[in-house]
Amino acid sequence: MDRVQKRQLIDKLKEASSEANLAVLVKYNGLTVAEALDLRNKMRAAEASYVVVKNTLARIALSETKFGPMTDLFKGQTAIAISQSPVAAAKVAVEFAKEFEEKFEIIAGCMDGQVLSISDVKMLASLPSLDGLRSKIIAIISASAQKIAAVLQAPAGQLARLFGAYSSKG
Repeated sequence: MDRVQKRQLIDKLKEASSEANLAVLVKYNGLTVAEALDLRNKMRAAEASYVVVKNTLARIALSETKFGPMTDLFKGQTAIAISQSPVAAAKVAVEFAKEFEEKFEIIAGCMDGQVLSISDVKMLASLPSLDGLRSKIIAIISASAQKIAAVLQAPAGQLARLFGAYSSKG
């Protein structure tokens, strides 16, 4: 790889990381081509990306970004998963790590300039997606509206039954 290609790769990684909210650093060892392709497809489906890049180039590219604090962790066979969603890359990486425990390991994550531990990344992966959170909020709001309507209708119904009882007596 010549200098021009390296510079292009650094610029591409900088651009991707500038738009991202989460980066997950992983160690891969012994993944087959088919397994790596499967991981890339799962990342793409989750609107995330998975990049295998030389550690030196990754350190240079990420050092001036919000993922700069994790550059010291690039040692050995590492790759980085990046997503705009604060949970997408974590979800896919954690699921893949469960499936391929011996070949794929999460090292750390980084969000808003803060390095995340493995347990933090797993916790992020357990959170619902943004669409899931939106549907829960809508369910809560609609349930509340139904309860309010029922409470407001109850006194009118009680009065109607009371008037009905008085009219049947008389």
